[in-house]
Amino acid sequence: MNHKWDSDNYTDNFRFVNKYGEELINFITAKKGSFVVDLGCGNGAITQILEDKGFNTLGIDSSPEMIKKARELHPSLNFILADACEFKLDKKADVIFSNAVFHWIDNHDMLAQNISKNLATGGELIFEFGGKGNADIVHSALDEAFMSRGLTYERNFNFCSIGEFAPVLERYGFKIVYAVLFDRLTEQNGENGLADWINMFIKSAFADVDLSVKQSIINQVEKICRPKLYIDGKWYVDYVRIRMKAIKI
Repeated sequence: MNHKWDSDNYTDNFRFVNKYGEELINFITAKKGSFVVDLGCGNGAITQILEDKGFNTLGIDSSPEMIKKARELHPSLNFILADACEFKLDKKADVIFSNAVFHWIDNHDMLAQNISKNLATGGELIFEFGGKGNADIVHSALDEAFMSRGLTYERNFNFCSIGEFAPVLERYGFKIVYAVLFDRLTEQNGENGLADWINMFIKSAFADVDLSVKQSIINQVEKICRPKLYIDGKWYVDYVRIRMKAIKI
């Protein structure tokens, strides 16, 4: 999926993405000095944490905007611009780590196959991404708001259950050692948190929509979601995450 990122806004107002990603690092059992790829590294915040923990890191992202920002913020680290389904490593990784990325990828078979090619035997694949039902309250409100204007809202995300994603990994030589699907109500930043979230993450659906209509849709979505997602003066999004660890066999 093509998605043009506002890397400055992402860095300033969506730090929770990296904060939750830090929890995943605890699943790495490879020793210090191991080669760890941060796949879909974004602005490089987690890549830096991995490096600080003693790993030999490489950040990979398909967004030119994000790679540029990562290089500005972390000039001593290595980053490359590449697609998750097509990257090629000169040396196979000991760990491939990914946070909040795989739901942006249309073809999970291509993804799993390419990761398998670039991960050493016995290597660890550790990741988290949007699971089935992720942000469903918001997406359902967008459905309603688009429909009321005679428009169609397309959910261009690849959210999965464990039962859907696990067989994909197994087809390409992975043994799954940990898997969980869980709800995580996720706080947004500021009074315009929900609108900012929509503007950051929902782009293709608005590609052919006039700005005035877009703003009207967002206003309606806020009204629909407010009873459930505006809590004690703060906006939240109803995240569902799938978290897994698999070993290349």
